[in-house]
Amino acid sequence: MSLRILFILATVGLLIGLGSAYVAAQQPAAQPPVFSPAPNPYANGIYANGIIESRQSQGANISIFPEVTGAITRVYVSESDTVKSGSPLLQIDDSVQRETTAQLQAQLEVARAQIANARAVLKSATDTLSKLRGAFDRDPGSVSRDALDTASNTVRVDQTSVDVSSRQFDEELRGAAASIALLKKYTIRAPRDGVVLSIRASVGSYVSPQGAYDPYTQSYAPLIEMGSQPGDLQVRCYVDEILINRLPPASRMLARMYVRGTNVNVPLTYERIQPYVSPKIQLSDQRQEQVDVRVLPIIFSFRKTDTLNVFPGQLVDVYIGSK
Repeated sequence: MSLRILFILATVGLLIGLGSAYVAAQQPAAQPPVFSPAPNPYANGIYANGIIESRQSQGANISIFPEVTGAITRVYVSESDTVKSGSPLLQIDDSVQRETTAQLQAQLEVARAQIANARAVLKSATDTLSKLRGAFDRDPGSVSRDALDTASNTVRVDQTSVDVSSRQFDEELRGAAASIALLKKYTIRAPRDGVVLSIRASVGSYVSPQGAYDPYTQSYAPLIEMGSQPGDLQVRCYVDEILINRLPPASRMLARMYVRGTNVNVPLTYERIQPYVSPKIQLSDQRQEQVDVRVLPIIFSFRKTDTLNVFPGQLVDVYIGSK
């Protein structure tokens, strides 16, 4: 009886094992792709990675670093705001510099009063000397030589006092002017018309000429990034060095940008080539990365429409072809 039970259990175990093996061997059907990969629209198109930037005649975005150190006391704008050249962007604590400037201006007023007083004394001494000389010319016996010498010495002393006061006034004036110029640097202003892309610090944050500390990257970055007008964008493409010889002439160059994860594509307009082949680290932004691949940057521009949701810093796929 026990052998019969063992045989039945062994048979059941074998059937279970075979069933499990069959089920495990079944391959699930592949899911359809969420979007179609970017197709090459050209017969001999060249693929390149691209990154969207604000449109600039040189460089990429406008990186703003403060020229002074201190804590931020006020932020006048928000990210994505459009600003005019000279508009205030943020304020750095200038209380100490403001007091210093006030003291220098007070010293300047004192120096101005001193030079005015010295000039008045000199004028009085000069008038006295002129009168004595006039009297001496009319009647030499009416004025002694000692009186003339004393008046002349007084004029020379007063002239020296005026010269010293003038130099002191000039020094105080230069100091006050330099302090006022430094005080203006505590207000960060827009260097040109454009849009505020990012502000990397808030009220209370301490900033320096190195920029603002980014806790995510644990490094210093520009305090403010600005771009051109919101609708003006460009794509910086990085062409692999082994494909450079296949690039068409600039006059015949065509390009099309594909937004990753979508079927959206946009024609591009050739702008310029940055004629310097560099290591392919731009897209990862890792300065210590060791790479063997080098790339050639090519810049294309396009116009952003209301239905096209792309932003500076976004990675895209680009195909470059020929007319």
